[in-house]
Amino acid sequence: MILSNNSSMEGIDKYISETVHEMYYGNDDNCALTSLYILCYLFGIELDSQTIVSTVCMHGAGGYRAQCGLVEGPLMAIGIICTSYGWEKKRVVDTAKTFASEFEKKFGSLRCMELRPGGFSPSDPPHLCEELSVRAIKFSYSFLKDAIHK
Repeated sequence: MILSNNSSMEGIDKYISETVHEMYYGNDDNCALTSLYILCYLFGIELDSQTIVSTVCMHGAGGYRAQCGLVEGPLMAIGIICTSYGWEKKRVVDTAKTFASEFEKKFGSLRCMELRPGGFSPSDPPHLCEELSVRAIKFSYSFLKDAIHK
């Protein structure tokens, strides 16, 4: 799905919601891979197996509850997508920094332990962050689309 300016946000929102659910409950994928995969797909970028495998420990720094995978995945996507548009390294890095700042303003933190609804408990159901993931990926998509079309 390579998106144009004519792509319906409603269709993109539906794709994001359905894909998050499938990747979480169908594949048991983490938030970093889910966000990276969706963003790259929406921009027509195919991921190689090494990139996919690299996300296995990127859900709060391997469960350490540090930087959230909903930040890590989009940061990887920024590097991959913006480089594919021919951007120089400084512009990509500046865009990543701006993304982190905007994400923190929107969601209140970059840290998994602070973003996760209700924190952490051994009795938590799987994929407690599904709704947050959908919102964060929609935010990340809009941010990237705006950055690229400037």
